[in-house]
Amino acid sequence: MNSFTNKTLITQEFAVPPFTKQIQPFPGLSSKMEPRPDHGEVSYRGTGRLTGRKALITGGDSGIGRAVAIAYAREGADVAINYLPDEEQDAAEVVKLIEAEGRKAVAIPGDIQSEDFCNKLVKEAVSQLNGLDILVNNAGRQQFNESILTLSSEDFDATFKTNVYAMFWITKAALEYLPAGSSIINTTSVQAYEPSAILLDYAQTKAAIAAFTKALAKQLGEQQIRVNAVAPGPYWTPLQICGGQPQDKVEQFGATAPLGRPGQPVEIAPLYVTFAETSNSFTSGQIWCSDGGTGTV
Repeated sequence: MNSFTNKTLITQEFAVPPFTKQIQPFPGLSSKMEPRPDHGEVSYRGTGRLTGRKALITGGDSGIGRAVAIAYAREGADVAINYLPDEEQDAAEVVKLIEAEGRKAVAIPGDIQSEDFCNKLVKEAVSQLNGLDILVNNAGRQQFNESILTLSSEDFDATFKTNVYAMFWITKAALEYLPAGSSIINTTSVQAYEPSAILLDYAQTKAAIAAFTKALAKQLGEQQIRVNAVAPGPYWTPLQICGGQPQDKVEQFGATAPLGRPGQPVEIAPLYVTFAETSNSFTSGQIWCSDGGTGTV
């Protein structure tokens, strides 16, 4: 008898390219993507690994940040999310999903390109959550540009302000409140190691995040605060369809990965959960990659 005749399918089926060409104005909405990304709204099941924890997630309305917010709530954490005001529609959905788990949800819209807002963001999150012990610096800006000659100083500055400066400002502000045993988790990218020609500024910021993570882990070791990062490869999020990729690349997005498709946000959320768990108390200064099999990091 063939031992595989009645085997159980243990992997979920996810969307594969080609995708419909689509573009949205920045910053984009998950709710308007085709196909709609899977953030674990239905599939993620928690086991109480973060019970009683309090997390702040930037970019928590959509994409990877949304998947992390859902996962954290289902693992027992209260969650504050930051997002741009234009992303209110997606953010409202996340708030409902967090509250459906019986957890506290805090929505704090605002632009993290402002140092003043970053400081206010942390204070409001701490106040409404009554503490903070997980910080996820996830929000990012990605706009492709074919040449350094057409990459404006304004765009270059906006990418660095969103991806690097905000991480610095928010982390610095959060350290006033983070107790021993806390976890800081940053979102870098495979672009830090294998940069695309059209993502010159974005790739630089992701390399900076990787270095920031490793250096800060050494600084905060004595305080027993762990610092790690996750490096996504091609993931199906609004980042890609609101200027992050040319339309011809959107159509075949993720096709060159060994698994033949882009990742869905729900597939990377467990890495953020693992980094946040107190049981991983000796894991710091690490960068974990999820890129569909290329083994970049």
